[in-house]
Amino acid sequence: MSLVLRGVMQSTVTPLKDDFSPDLATFEKLVDFHIRTGATAIAWPHHKSESLNLTIAERKRFAEVAVKVTAGRVPVSIHVSALSVEDSMDLARHAEAIHADAILAITPYFWKPTFESLYDYFVRVGTGVGIPLIAYNSPSYLEGVAFDGELIQRLIERLPNLVGMKEASFDSERFVEIARAAHAMKPDFAMIAGVEFLLPSVPLGCVGSYSSAGAIAPNLCTRLFEACVAGDWKTARECQYKLSVLWSLFRDQYPSSLKGGMVTMGRPVGPTRPPLPTATPERRAHIAEQLEVLGILATEPHGW
Repeated sequence: MSLVLRGVMQSTVTPLKDDFSPDLATFEKLVDFHIRTGATAIAWPHHKSESLNLTIAERKRFAEVAVKVTAGRVPVSIHVSALSVEDSMDLARHAEAIHADAILAITPYFWKPTFESLYDYFVRVGTGVGIPLIAYNSPSYLEGVAFDGELIQRLIERLPNLVGMKEASFDSERFVEIARAAHAMKPDFAMIAGVEFLLPSVPLGCVGSYSSAGAIAPNLCTRLFEACVAGDWKTARECQYKLSVLWSLFRDQYPSSLKGGMVTMGRPVGPTRPPLPTATPERRAHIAEQLEVLGILATEPHGW
């Protein structure tokens, strides 16, 4: 399938059984749910998917399920970043072998590499596969390590398969710098917002988001994107304000609060693997109260 990155793309959570083992059957239901409720792409495993708490073998099994269940209905991108560069390359080659539509890679974890080292890393990942590569910029996860305009231009020049970026710095100045540099060289380069901050991003050239709140409120997320594209700023502001409250709710004990909210919506996906906490009954009750106040329970799908 030709890769089209646009709209509310779902980066799903990872269902686990009570013993913290993979729950592939529920993952199948979850992927299908997202597609049926309007997801324009599936992306897995972002950090909300507990990617660093999964083994490489587990990540491969879930990736295979994502591609199988999606069955060409929407594009599937596989996040391949791992603590070891060799593991990242292994995951990238596996994603290509199972016919994923793209891979996504973040800057290396924990270290503070130079820009030259970052360049070399992404060149290695991008030239190691023949499918599209989406870069991932998230300085808050990575000790402030981030892309800038010069680096993205060098990578676009070197890597014809570098097609977009998940830009999750939540910094409009950095977003503009990267977008300006990228679009000058590649006008169709896809700038994708991390989570749901579409209102400040779409006017700057953002084509969509990798959604978190879509696990709870897919209708609201789609309404926000459509309002932004249509220039209906009143509706967009209303949706963005509501989604901002949701994001504040879920980022506390992330991603366990997101999984806790899914229980309220009739889509239980199990615990969060340690050392991350699992949402307590008290936490789930608080989330349910907030979803009621926001009108989510009356306007969003319940169950699978």
